[in-house]
Amino acid sequence: MSNRLAFALAGTVLVGVAALFSAPAVAQQNPAGQPPPRISVTGEGEVSVVPDMAILNLTVLREGETARAALTASSEAMKQVLAALKEADIAERDLQTSGLSIQPRFAQPGKERNVEPKITGYTVSNGLTVRVRKLADAGAILDKAVSLGVNQGGGIVFVKDDLKPTLTEARKLAVADAVARAKTLAEAADIKLGRILTIEEQSSLPRPMPYGGPMKMAASDAFVPLASGENTYRTQVNVVFEIAN
Repeated sequence: MSNRLAFALAGTVLVGVAALFSAPAVAQQNPAGQPPPRISVTGEGEVSVVPDMAILNLTVLREGETARAALTASSEAMKQVLAALKEADIAERDLQTSGLSIQPRFAQPGKERNVEPKITGYTVSNGLTVRVRKLADAGAILDKAVSLGVNQGGGIVFVKDDLKPTLTEARKLAVADAVARAKTLAEAADIKLGRILTIEEQSSLPRPMPYGGPMKMAASDAFVPLASGENTYRTQVNVVFEIAN
C-alpha cells in the first residue's frame, strides 16, 4: 500500500470518528420527539351589560278530592293566565310549559301502627316559563298572572337576549389578558415569546354573574316593583406560546 493511499484511508477514518462523536452532541441540542419549550397561560375576559329580557317562572297550584278535579281546576286557571299573557303581547314562542305534577295528599298518621296511609285528595301543579322581552312590562305581567291564579313560583331572571356581541367582546378581552400575562412571565424569566401555538376557550357557556352596582330600571309603582341591574358575563381562554430561541 502506497503512502498516499494509507494517508487517504486514515483521513477517512478520522472524519468518520469525528462525525460519530459529534452526532450525540447534535441530538442533545434537539432531542427527537421533544416539543419546543413553551409557556401556557389562562386569560379572562369580563363584560357587564344591562339585560333586556326577563324570564318568569310561574306555577298554578290547585287541590281537589280527586286527581280529575284538581287537574281540571289547575287547567282552567292556567288557561286564564295564558290568555292574559297573550293579550299582553307575549308571543307563543315565549310561553313554555315547564312542568306538570299530580301528587296525592295523605292523611296525617295517627297513633295506630301498620295502617296504610289514606289518600285524602290530590294536588296538581302546572308550571309555566314566560319570556318578557319588554322589561318595563314585567311587573305588570307578574301582577296580572298572580291575580288570575298563579299561586306558586315567582322566580325571575334578567338576561341579555342576544349574547353574541357581549361574548365576542369578552373573548377579545380574554385573549388580550392572556397575551399580557405571557409577556409578564417572559420578562420575569428573561426569555422571549415566540408564536402562539394554541388557543382554547373553555367549553362551558359563560353565565351571568351577580352585579352589586346601582339598579338601572324599576317597574311602575302600580305593579310589582322589579329591578334589572346589570349582568356580568365572563369567559376564559388557554393560550400556549412558543419560547423563542
